[in-house]
Amino acid sequence: MHVQPAKKKARRLARKAKAAKIAPRPAAGLLKPAVRCPTIRYNTKVKAGRGFSLDELKNAGISKKLAQSIGIAVDHRRKNKSAQTLADNVQRLNAYKAKLVVFPRKSNAHPKKGDSGAEELKLAQQLPGALFPITQKSTAAEFVPVTEDLIAKRVYAALRQERCNARMVGKRAKKAKEAAEKGPEA
Repeated sequence: MHVQPAKKKARRLARKAKAAKIAPRPAAGLLKPAVRCPTIRYNTKVKAGRGFSLDELKNAGISKKLAQSIGIAVDHRRKNKSAQTLADNVQRLNAYKAKLVVFPRKSNAHPKKGDSGAEELKLAQQLPGALFPITQKSTAAEFVPVTEDLIAKRVYAALRQERCNARMVGKRAKKAKEAAEKGPEA
């Protein structure tokens, strides 16, 4: 699909206008959680989710209402099935909180609890790119030299034997029980 030059320019200008309208908020929008795709086929991929779960917000010490007011996406339906993902997203929230600059609602009023100081407000700039971009963690394979012991091991045969043992455990237990009952009589 080729985009016409005028359409490309119109989209760029629309992005620029939106960024100017929401300034000094980040141009990319709300902070999203890092989630894994469903099903075995895609679960190696990490992508941006719809919103943080309530457990993640609770562990980061942020209320649902506050999160929505400071640019954090919330999805109350999401459940955490993985402790690792929960920890990663809590860490993501804490990093966001550390860099967050909260402007007072009224510029002439005294700053309230949670608002940033005057020095921070002067230095605040709009972030043009993505908020804490999600990166894939590469799991590089570890190579070991091939030794005589590794060559001598019959791994496939050992796996087949273990599968057979697992499959036959019930029959063998029944046979042993019958032999134990028959044994004292004979």
